[in-house]
Amino acid sequence: MAVLNIHTRRLPVSEAEVGALIDDLASNRDRLWPRENWPALRFDRPLGFGAVGGHGPVRYIVEAYEPGRWIRFRFTAPRGFRGFHEYSVRRAADGATLLSHVLAMKVRGTARVSWPLMYRWMHDALLEDSLDCGERALTGAVRTPARWSRYVVQLRAIGQRASRRKARPETVAVAGGA
Repeated sequence: MAVLNIHTRRLPVSEAEVGALIDDLASNRDRLWPRENWPALRFDRPLGFGAVGGHGPVRYIVEAYEPGRWIRFRFTAPRGFRGFHEYSVRRAADGATLLSHVLAMKVRGTARVSWPLMYRWMHDALLEDSLDCGERALTGAVRTPARWSRYVVQLRAIGQRASRRKARPETVAVAGGA
């Protein structure tokens, strides 16, 4: 199954200002990644070609990077995700600057089920939150803030319960006392 998923935000600022958002991804100056509500974006070294990382169960490698303009990440996980996602900056005909995120991939195996049932919804919510972060950072406000669907809220609650269960230490009952 082929997937093409595009999110774009028009911003009334310069291309250089928007490009700086991309350049600061995963750094201590990051203003684009919505880390307050989503797994942190981390890499094994500073952002650049060959950096390996991701967020939560989604893993990738920086496949191409043009500072201030464009960065492409090639998926390495989850299993069945074959393709890339990228942020880019370009000038619109009306003079606004466009910040875009494109995901292009083919899903195989169990990802044919997990993408449409779970990952797609979470991805869309995360990306709209990311674009909100960028808009807020550059303009001081968000004209039309993203809202999570009820389904996204439910998926997040399920994920949080599963994470708490994994983190909870198992107790061992000892018979007979000492």
